[in-house]
Amino acid sequence: MDDSVFNRLYEQYHNDVFRFLIYLIRDRDQAEDLMHEVYVRVLRAYSGFEGKSSEKTWLFSIAKNVAIDHYRKNSVRRKHSFDKFDWEKSELVSTEILPDNLVVLNEEMKELLNVLDTCTGDQKMVIHMRFIHDLSIADTAEILGWSEGKVKTTQHRAISALRKKLSR
Repeated sequence: MDDSVFNRLYEQYHNDVFRFLIYLIRDRDQAEDLMHEVYVRVLRAYSGFEGKSSEKTWLFSIAKNVAIDHYRKNSVRRKHSFDKFDWEKSELVSTEILPDNLVVLNEEMKELLNVLDTCTGDQKMVIHMRFIHDLSIADTAEILGWSEGKVKTTQHRAISALRKKLSR
C-alpha cells in the first residue's frame, strides 16, 4: 500500500470510522487509541482487499473487529478467564450517552436514543449502521457477518419496537 492510498483512505473515512468507534466504545480517548489499531490493520491487510465491498464497508468491518477485540481483552482482564465472545448475547454497545453529545441533542432525539437503548444490542447496532451511518443492508450484513435477511429482520423488529415504545 503506498502512502497516497493510505492518505486517501484516512482523509475520506477517518471521521466516519471514528464516530463509529465512539458509538461502539463510548469513550472518546479509547476510540482515539483504537483508531490507531484500525489503521495499523488497514496497512497490513490492504493488499488482500479485493474490492468486493466498498472501502467504507471494509473499514467498518475492521473497526468492528477492533472494538470486539477491545471488549475481549477487557473481559479477559476482568474475569481472568476467557469465555468465547458471543456477538448475539454480549452487549457490544454501551447504553450511556456521552455527556458532551447530550447537550447538543434536542428533546425528541434524546427520547429516541433513550428508547433505542431499550432495544437489543443487535437492534441498536443495525439501526445505528443503517440510519446514522447510512449503510446499505448489504454493507451492514457484511460488516456484521450476517445474512441480509437477518439484517432486514433485525431492522424491522427494531423499528417496530421503537414505534411501539415511542407511541406510549
